[in-house]
Amino acid sequence: MTDLTELERALPAGAILTDPDVTEGYRRDWAKDPNAGTPLAVVRATCTADVQAVMRWATKHRVSVVPRGAGSGLSGGATAVDGGIVLSTELMREITVDPVTRIAVAQPGLLNVEVKAAAAEHGLWYPPDPSSFEMCSIGGNAATNAGGLCCVKYGVTTDYVLGLEVVLADGTAVRLGGPRLKDVAGLSLTKLFVGSEGTLGVITEITVRLIPAQPPASTVVASFGSVRDATSAILAITRNLRPSMLEFMDRASIGAVEDAMKMGLDRDAAAMLIARSDSAGADRQREIEIMAAACTDSGASDVFTTDDPEEGEAFAAARRFAIPAVERLGSLLLEDVGVPLPALPDLVEGIERISEKYEVLVAVIAHAGDGNTHPLIVFDPADADMERRANIAFGAIMDLAISLGGTITGEHGVGRLKKAWLPDQVGEDVMKLTQRIKTALDPDGILNPGAVL
Repeated sequence: MTDLTELERALPAGAILTDPDVTEGYRRDWAKDPNAGTPLAVVRATCTADVQAVMRWATKHRVSVVPRGAGSGLSGGATAVDGGIVLSTELMREITVDPVTRIAVAQPGLLNVEVKAAAAEHGLWYPPDPSSFEMCSIGGNAATNAGGLCCVKYGVTTDYVLGLEVVLADGTAVRLGGPRLKDVAGLSLTKLFVGSEGTLGVITEITVRLIPAQPPASTVVASFGSVRDATSAILAITRNLRPSMLEFMDRASIGAVEDAMKMGLDRDAAAMLIARSDSAGADRQREIEIMAAACTDSGASDVFTTDDPEEGEAFAAARRFAIPAVERLGSLLLEDVGVPLPALPDLVEGIERISEKYEVLVAVIAHAGDGNTHPLIVFDPADADMERRANIAFGAIMDLAISLGGTITGEHGVGRLKKAWLPDQVGEDVMKLTQRIKTALDPDGILNPGAVL
């Protein structure tokens, strides 16, 4: 076993955790990777210097390092490896907001909801909003290029990252980008690290762009007797406008949420759409009317509209709770496939056929306005044959998305659970280029080994 004495001297007292009962909680993210390793230790860094010390020591001793934020990832990107270090940034929680230039500089351990709250104190807003925004870290968001419900109109994490501080594999800390709203000097290295899933460096500081607070929104909720009708409504809406939210839930996810929240959702509906407009004045009313008409014309069995922000937020909360609600039905394999919008009906119907073929429940929720779906494959881990069929269905859904010109991940990242399908999506030449970049920045392969590549 590698001696930690040298590393202990370089870090604050108590930064290194080795108690197996404690480190067990750091072995997996929310994807619950069954192949998670047993780390040598967990290090809870408090500053960039701590991260540098870990990486210098790890390079010297050729020890693997898995960066970890809040552990809310859904692709196994923060899965521990045997004999490695889990480098947690959970204690790095400082933030400053500059309301004049509308930026915030945050350390990676701060939660997304806390960044939003700090911005709100100045009448500003940080838009990217994963469903897990109350528990996911801003560092993890940057590492996976997270999205969310409002991203159909406002964009994803990379659209708001202006600068990063990153510690490389050898311990070098580099500053990329910064508080400048326009800056094209040199290669776009900031964007290289956003979405790199801890394989190229450890993010220790993030400069994000803020915008004025989101206006009050009006909401349309529509129920449909068929999935095809619902997806037709989605295309009709996006053809005419860009809503501030356009979310999809199928029958299984509606039922799971209704079991948990008792909202009076229509269990008999094959699908439900939740659409919002936050445009100003008459434009908002016009957009609500267009979206409601699109749902009606596409065969919706019920269309409900509200201008009450709290009432509308209740439906958004129902959609956000879908994954925990479905998880009550059994263990989950969580998908994150996306397709170009015209292919969305074929994707959703294809997932239904895969569910029937392999005899596993697949609940489907989606950020429908940008074609990003989250099929949730439910299985009983005590039933070996069901677990086998669930894993086959998992791969079949990714194959389906690729065949439709789509992606194996829209916002969760490749991690360890999806890396086998990455070459099929991007091709051999892109995989070789990716490996060349990885080798240049991490020649010893110690940063998050087994993730993505």
